[in-house]
Amino acid sequence: MTTAYIVDAVRTPRGGGKLGKGALTHLHPQHLGATVLKALKERNQLDTSKVDDIIWSTSQQRGKQGGDLGRLSALYAGYDTKASGVTLDRYCGGGISSVGFAASQIIAGFEDVVIAGGTEMMSHHAEADSWEQGTPFAQLGRAKGNYALYDAHPISHVGVAADAIAGMEGISREELDAFGAESQRRAAVAMAEGRFDRSVVPVYNDDGTIALDRDEFPRPGTTAESLAALKPSFVAINDVAASPDGTTMKQMIQKKYPDLEWEPVHHAGTSSGVVDGSAALLLASEEGLKANGWKARARIVTAVNHGDCPTLILNAPVPAAKKALERAGLTVDDIDVWEINEAFAVVTEKAIRDLGLDRAKVNVNGGAIALGHPIGATGSMLIGTALDELERTGGRYALITQCAFGGMAPALIIERVGE
Repeated sequence: MTTAYIVDAVRTPRGGGKLGKGALTHLHPQHLGATVLKALKERNQLDTSKVDDIIWSTSQQRGKQGGDLGRLSALYAGYDTKASGVTLDRYCGGGISSVGFAASQIIAGFEDVVIAGGTEMMSHHAEADSWEQGTPFAQLGRAKGNYALYDAHPISHVGVAADAIAGMEGISREELDAFGAESQRRAAVAMAEGRFDRSVVPVYNDDGTIALDRDEFPRPGTTAESLAALKPSFVAINDVAASPDGTTMKQMIQKKYPDLEWEPVHHAGTSSGVVDGSAALLLASEEGLKANGWKARARIVTAVNHGDCPTLILNAPVPAAKKALERAGLTVDDIDVWEINEAFAVVTEKAIRDLGLDRAKVNVNGGAIALGHPIGATGSMLIGTALDELERTGGRYALITQCAFGGMAPALIIERVGE
């Protein structure tokens, strides 16, 4: 069995995801995908005819993000037509899964050079919805709030679920606000010290001017005190009908957990940011490294998936991380860098408590609360960030995981092998 190595990892800056207001919103999703694919080609003297496949992640595959975005972005980037592509959807977890799938192809001996990554322009989600008004998809969305109703596993809104988990776990608003402020502080330090510089590549407009060359979303100077003044975001959503029979979002959860009561606590400062972005990683086998004269930066140790309660949606990262550690024969203490996506503050906070983690090793450079969460691309970004951090600090192992809609989480462990 061969080994899957990471040769390089790149990402765009994250741009604000409100249509017409963010620095990237005027661009096509294929433009962002092509940006990172071109960067991999140029940085690694990549003969794109030697790329066996491109495995891409995009959560909302409709509108401008419809079709096979991985293949179309590669063609837009000028890749050889021999470089095929496929696009997958594991909701928020797709960016990790694309890398896991690429590594699996290499480990199985099927391929030698594979690119993995993802693109998500959240600014175009609402636009895509408007294009589909009157279609069966849109009608289903209006009837069910885009959430499936199952007798055995009712699924609510992610923000409502985050608040419910905080109530279930006894995690206070003050603790969550402190977490959100710390994410902003760490991101500000990372940007000031240039910790993202190796991975971030600028996005250019068609006329050659720079559209964005640094993350746009962070709010440096945010404090727990300033966050305390924000109103909870998901109060009204509790009472929104989630099914044709009128069952509300809150009732969906209480159908499964009848004794659970909670107060809304999450807000914009403790929830992941709505942004646009793309990321890509170049993976190769030992033969792929030799044939192209590349040096590996890391190897994929293991990549696993785990499901959990779809009603609470967000709790799978902990069992996924435990599964990854077990498969790798490692312990919590062996991991030098943890990237646990901050979909909501409670997700990472709960994982830290349940796994007994050293906070100094978790989301060292801030997370999605400060930087934003471009759904299908985030996992690939986190892997690159973890690799950069291992190299900066001399660490050996990093574990990356994130919750995904439907009550899932992929988890992946990398080992630094470069100098």
